[in-house]
Amino acid sequence: METLYEKYKKLNLDGSWIGLTQADGDPYFCTPVGAEIIGWDNAIHYCFIEAWGDMVFCVNPETCCDFYVYPIAKTFRDFLRLILAVGTTNTLQQIIGWDQTLFEAFVAAPEEREYRSRPEVVQVLHTIRKTLQLTPMEAPFPYVKELQSQFPYAQICFSNDYYDTLGLERPDGTVPDANESEVESIAFRFE
Repeated sequence: METLYEKYKKLNLDGSWIGLTQADGDPYFCTPVGAEIIGWDNAIHYCFIEAWGDMVFCVNPETCCDFYVYPIAKTFRDFLRLILAVGTTNTLQQIIGWDQTLFEAFVAAPEEREYRSRPEVVQVLHTIRKTLQLTPMEAPFPYVKELQSQFPYAQICFSNDYYDTLGLERPDGTVPDANESEVESIAFRFE
């Protein structure tokens, strides 16, 4: 049976208008082990993580909170419904650091309203709504906040690159050899 994500991909939409560009990009040091990247919004990407099935996560290498990876939606269906409600992934990825007042101010900001009214954005959202028969999420902010407040962040598995980049002890107890550390350090500085 075809998943909603597979149906979405078959629409061949220009997801860049809603912050969900379909591009082949290299994962970052903080991309979880077992991640399937489903879209990009500049340096931020969105993914499924094998252990959590259809749950959608944000991977933010320049995070402004305590986490580089955090859940956005319980399912891909909910993820699309959230995008329909707020217009772009940009709003969703920032909820983790906001309160209700900041969220409402951002959504109501003239430049955000203007962007969401662009014909390209309207067309992508309309196609998602009609073709996939989805409705906008009624209360996006409390939905995302509740999901994020209850999520077991410590259970996300990261590669050794994550621990090495952040200067943390690797959970498996191994240590990088000198050559490995130097190469990874140089690669990270030039990304």
